[in-house]
Amino acid sequence: MGEIERDTERVFPRLMVESTVTDGRLTALLDEGANFEGKLSFEGVVRIGGAFKGEIFTRDTLVINPGAVVEAEVEADVVVISGTFIGSVAARKRVIMHPPAVFRGTVTTPSLRIDEGVTFEGASYMPTSQTST
Repeated sequence: MGEIERDTERVFPRLMVESTVTDGRLTALLDEGANFEGKLSFEGVVRIGGAFKGEIFTRDTLVINPGAVVEAEVEADVVVISGTFIGSVAARKRVIMHPPAVFRGTVTTPSLRIDEGVTFEGASYMPTSQTST
């Protein structure tokens, strides 16, 4: 293993482990202490650990880590929330909320999981799929 790889593993060990758990490639990480405001669109997996305000669009996965504060309008396939989220989420596949998540807003998704210990203040909409008979 080269010097760069060893340094990367020492600095980002959690990042490497977490990216393999999500079954997708990690496209970006906005980590603790970082602040971003604007529009974000991506492919792959993005993890937010800092503060984000704006809009997020993807056909992939958004992960909001514990300690993160996200104030946004989100459209994604999968959203996993463990931090604070204020706004609206429209997920094509599923939304999962793990403690210590705090959710304030609306969520629209065909599959919603809210674990015990999550603070949920808002509304949820679970559209049924339209099938022809």
